[in-house]
Amino acid sequence: MPGMTSGIGTGNTLIAEAFRSALRHQLLIVAAIFLVLWLARLIAAGSWPIQGKAGTGTKRPAGAASAAGQERTAAEPEPPGRRLLRIGFGILWIFDGILQAQPAMPLGMPAQVIKPTAASSPTWVQHLVNAAGTVWTYHPIQVSAAAVWIQVGIGLWLVFARQGPWARLGALASVGWGLLVWVFGESFGGIFAPGLTWLFGAPGAVLFYCAAGALLALPEAAWRTPRLGRLILAGTGVFFVGMAVLQAWPGRGFWQGTWHGQSGTLTGMIQNMSQTPQPHFLARIVAAFASFVAAHGFAVNLFTVIALAAIGVAFLSGRPRLARLGVGAALLLCLADWVLIEDLGFLGGVGTDPNSMIPMALLFVSGYLVMAGPRAGHEVSPVLAPEAAPGQQAPAEAPAPAGLAPARTAAADTSAAVDMPSALASSETPGRPGPSARNPSRPAALLQTAARALATASGRSIAAAGALGVVLVGVLPSVAASANPNADPIIAQAIGGSNAAVNYPARPFMLTDQHGSQVSLASLHGQVVLLTFFDPVCTSDCPLIGHEFAAAARLLAPDSGQVKLAAIVLSPTYRSLAAVQAFDRQERLSRMSNWLFMTGSLAQLRNVWHAYGMVAQDLPAGAMTLHNDVAFVIGRDGHVRQEINTDPGPGTAASQSSFAVELAAAARQALGT
Repeated sequence: MPGMTSGIGTGNTLIAEAFRSALRHQLLIVAAIFLVLWLARLIAAGSWPIQGKAGTGTKRPAGAASAAGQERTAAEPEPPGRRLLRIGFGILWIFDGILQAQPAMPLGMPAQVIKPTAASSPTWVQHLVNAAGTVWTYHPIQVSAAAVWIQVGIGLWLVFARQGPWARLGALASVGWGLLVWVFGESFGGIFAPGLTWLFGAPGAVLFYCAAGALLALPEAAWRTPRLGRLILAGTGVFFVGMAVLQAWPGRGFWQGTWHGQSGTLTGMIQNMSQTPQPHFLARIVAAFASFVAAHGFAVNLFTVIALAAIGVAFLSGRPRLARLGVGAALLLCLADWVLIEDLGFLGGVGTDPNSMIPMALLFVSGYLVMAGPRAGHEVSPVLAPEAAPGQQAPAEAPAPAGLAPARTAAADTSAAVDMPSALASSETPGRPGPSARNPSRPAALLQTAARALATASGRSIAAAGALGVVLVGVLPSVAASANPNADPIIAQAIGGSNAAVNYPARPFMLTDQHGSQVSLASLHGQVVLLTFFDPVCTSDCPLIGHEFAAAARLLAPDSGQVKLAAIVLSPTYRSLAAVQAFDRQERLSRMSNWLFMTGSLAQLRNVWHAYGMVAQDLPAGAMTLHNDVAFVIGRDGHVRQEINTDPGPGTAASQSSFAVELAAAARQALGT
């Protein structure tokens, strides 16, 4: 998987500090979004007062009567199952976003999470996942920070948007982002890899986030009947029974704690988890359970199969009492698996979520609450008037005093009911001329409509709108990063260190280029020169640096007439014109119109090496030369402006692209563009 690792330690201080700095700056943007929205609401409320007072002559804004009707509907209590799912997954998304802010994430996520997860999947899955991994490794700061804000924003959205269009939109956003994470971050939850098992988190924790989002996007009326609860439990029951069959399938290594002196599948997994950096007491518990499984593998697997099957049957029964027993057993089993096998899921510095047990538990518990809750039609809203008995007339509302709007109940005042999409929709009611009819100026009409929407919007709606802004703080930079095929130069700086800004006259030279022509530094005056040194028979760093120079030439194509990319032979032995030409052909550098590869006599070369601080040492038996890797940026005036350490490290696609960007940026800076 090219480009999946950078070869830099996940604790690299430059990358970690750049990541923290990006999060701090974006946190200010997030705070500004909420502040602007809140101030806008205060200003709009002052211009469009919602409730008039006796003797003041103030009026409710247009559409307020419609909004009041929505307030009455919104004041109905949210079904407990839906509330549990919405708040529970909202908190999980926020927690996952906080985990994404760990300093090791920019470099550790692709190397320690994405790549290992995809390694056991089929080749086509690896190629697909590699696309996302490449974007991450090319832009580790932007993409890592984007993941933080997208997930925190979705979590805030679910928590604040209780019902209405905002709530449904937030739920759908969680489904969309969850599917992206499930495919590219979890490699489809490992469902195409061998050894799939419920014990390790199959079919991927994020798939449960997606299921929750899809359920929350349903009309709220669906949550007021037991039917939805039975469907949720039945679906979970089918899943548990299927996982029981998969767990019992022979030949997958789960029935053996050890096999011919080797750890069985489950034993090996738990042993690996016990090595994760974590509190010592927890590591001891996990290691002790690994020893227990190694000694009693058959019994542990038999218990797991029976428990999964029994819970599945209880959920499928549709009987509240049996389902209640199944929920209790499932909670205990999920807790045991989460602690003893999944090892909490989020430890180690690159944990992205608490794994699958908590989101799965939220799903089946919410399903049980819906199934066991009061039937629709037996609920009595604290705001709506009770239905009249057969043959009786429903009590009429008491008329409001003249000049006063109908008083709101305490429940309506505290319900945070009106959302901005609803207020926008109700700002022009049939039979009443809207702002566009009263004012021919369309921008002014839109401004008035927006002001009314803000004035009638609830605090929850304002907070949900802010959460959407938080999501966009993450989405916009990640989209820009995905569209940029060139790696961030911070990778090159993390490998080679920061560039040294200097200003001294470059030492002159007179050498022979790859075409046999004489070239002097003076002849290049007026152009920017990117100068480095190569061993023509080098098989490690020099070819990689050559590729970096070729990539920099492509980035500098619009300025190719003003920039020369040049190299000087750095080998006492292999300095012939034929060796130079062979290197150019091998690395395809001869295709560059502004490329020079120069050589000369040993005396000429030694003088240039000494002048530029280059060290060359031949290895025994005619092997390549050991040397330092440096590039010099020489300005139009013949002065050295920067010295760049071009050591490519592991030579990944990301590091090569990053060095190329760094070289091109240095050349443009010297050009003054």
